Parts: sequence; structure tokens; C-alpha cells
Amino acid sequence: RIADASPQTIFPGAGVARLPNTSCMVTPGWLGEMQVMQLDMAGVSVSAGSACSSGKVRESHVLRAMGFDELQARSAIRVSLGPTTTREEIDRFCETWTGLREKRRARAA
Repeated sequence: RIADASPQTIFPGAGVARLPNTSCMVTPGWLGEMQVMQLDMAGVSVSAGSACSSGKVRESHVLRAMGFDELQARSAIRVSLGPTTTREEIDRFCETWTGLREKRRARAA
């Protein structure tokens, strides 16, 4: 749903073996820390970094090593699902993220 709503969003690691419950999303130009704050205010928790970099606000060295530029690396969020995550929670994340993205695009236009 996110990919359909935002074709410019990149999912590093898509198409290769990776954790099934964790996705990295890079939306160029929309800083990860801003996404985290906006989603948090809407009641959705995500991270702008890896689990081991919690609390740090800087671009991902892993994404940089994968060839992403600084702005792209700073425009990443990590979305994780837990064993008790429901379909409704996933739907709510998708709707909330997409709504925030649309508001951002409308302000930029």
C-alpha cells in the first residue's frame, strides 16, 4: 500500500532475504526524524534509525554504504511488527503515513 501510494519511496532490501517483520522506507526529501515526530503525534511508533542507534539523529551509515546519499539516508524510517501486531494496526499505519505524506505534498505544491 505504501509503495502504491508513494512510488518514489524506496524499500532497501526489497526482493532479498531479510527479516519478515521489519522494513526500512526511504522517502527522499521527507526527513526520517520528521516522519517519526509526525507519526508519533498521530499515535504511531516508528524509528528513524536501526535498533542499535536509538536516540541518535544522523543518517544511517548502512544506507550510505549501500549507495544512498546523505539526504536519502536521513529520509529513512524503520517500521517493525511484533507478534501481537494486528491487521488493523498495519492498516492504521498505512492510512496515517499516506495521509501525512499527502499533507506534506499539498503544502509543498
